Amino acid sequence: SQLARRLTHTMAISIKHHKPKLVVPSIVTPRETKHLSDIDDQGSARLQIPILMFYKYNSLMEGKDPAKLIKDGLSKTLSFYYPLAGRLIEGPNRKLMVNCNSEGVLFVEADANVELEKLGDSIKPPCPYLDLLLHNVPGSDGIIGCPLLLVQVTRFSCGGFAVGLRLNHTMMDGYGLNMFLNALSELIQGASAPSILPVWERHLLSARSLPSITCTHHEFDEQIESKIAWESMEDKLIQKSFFFGKKEMEAIKNQVSPNCESTKFELLMAFLWKCRTIALGLHPEEIVRLTYLINIRGKLQKFELPAGYYGNAFVTPTAVSKAGLLCSNSLTYAVELVKKVKDHMNEEYIKSLIDLMAIKGRPELTKSWNFIVSDNRSIGLDEVGFGWGRPIFGGVAKAISFISFGVPVKNDKGDKGILIAISLPPMAMKKFEEVVYKVSSKNVEGVDIISKK
Repeated sequence: SQLARRLTHTMAISIKHHKPKLVVPSIVTPRETKHLSDIDDQGSARLQIPILMFYKYNSLMEGKDPAKLIKDGLSKTLSFYYPLAGRLIEGPNRKLMVNCNSEGVLFVEADANVELEKLGDSIKPPCPYLDLLLHNVPGSDGIIGCPLLLVQVTRFSCGGFAVGLRLNHTMMDGYGLNMFLNALSELIQGASAPSILPVWERHLLSARSLPSITCTHHEFDEQIESKIAWESMEDKLIQKSFFFGKKEMEAIKNQVSPNCESTKFELLMAFLWKCRTIALGLHPEEIVRLTYLINIRGKLQKFELPAGYYGNAFVTPTAVSKAGLLCSNSLTYAVELVKKVKDHMNEEYIKSLIDLMAIKGRPELTKSWNFIVSDNRSIGLDEVGFGWGRPIFGGVAKAISFISFGVPVKNDKGDKGILIAISLPPMAMKKFEEVVYKVSSKNVEGVDIISKK
């Protein structure tokens, strides 16, 4: 089935990594300490995000070395985005700041003994070659005091190449990274400055002078027993990707009552949340959560962020249900819960979330049966070209623990859809695949085939 990508055999490939180098801004940049926003330095953003972008051979770029062009371009781009060449330091109350010291970002050049085409579908998440395409330079992957960005350019024997990026998430979100990569792409192709100049202004998303939590934030409710249960499973997780094209989405839509309007992604999240809860086989009274990462750029007039704002600008409203209710009710129940989440997204909720970070010492999102989803379809990582045209795949390379990313892809028939990598323990994954496949492959009108049997 196209639905779950099963990698029956991972081809053995060898990649020769050159010695890692530090790339510094091409001009002298300000030496200063800059504060991150309270959205930037929340506990759950303190992680490294792996991104892969793959480019086919392009005869127009014959004789040009992508590694050299990208390395030189990075140096120019960092003169505009100079905080990225610095290092994080932590102040009182775990407050993060950037020491803008121009130490630089890490750059790795590499060569693979294989043609890009041979990798086929395995370039999509979860990519089995991730560790080769994004070499973890020893001692570089911490949050404090380490490079904020690692870039690896891997040349394939056919003239195609891959760009692997590892980003310290506290510095920027997907939209910020895309802004940085577009600037890099423009400077590589001869521009003297990026068309959108970066703006720091992190104070716009910082706590009020008298912080106060005025809204309910279920995304931080921690139930000790559920947390322990989840953490005991965390090191046993396996990952698989699921493709949802037009056909699969139609089948899911047929599970919902006709008068229940929702976006495609809300429908998909509700469906996955329900299937995942069934697969985990929880006690009916157990509380389960769905946390939906929502970008606030351009959504609220009061939070009008400048066009060049590249920091984190997302909030994490959460839907909550008892496991039994979610599993036994029709899919409409889950969709309605997910839709309500968006209603929380007002100015007061955002201020309350920012203040909560300052008051509660920057907690992480709860690990109590929480399914966290980020919709990356419109970020634009699948469009950055560096002169070689659009990548054949560009996006987050895998799910990160219990966080899943929806990325735009085409399947082997060329149909557009959403690919989402899910992490579950092996037994739950087997059950999850069965439940998902049952619905997405059979168009059973009016029959709720994902009630818990």
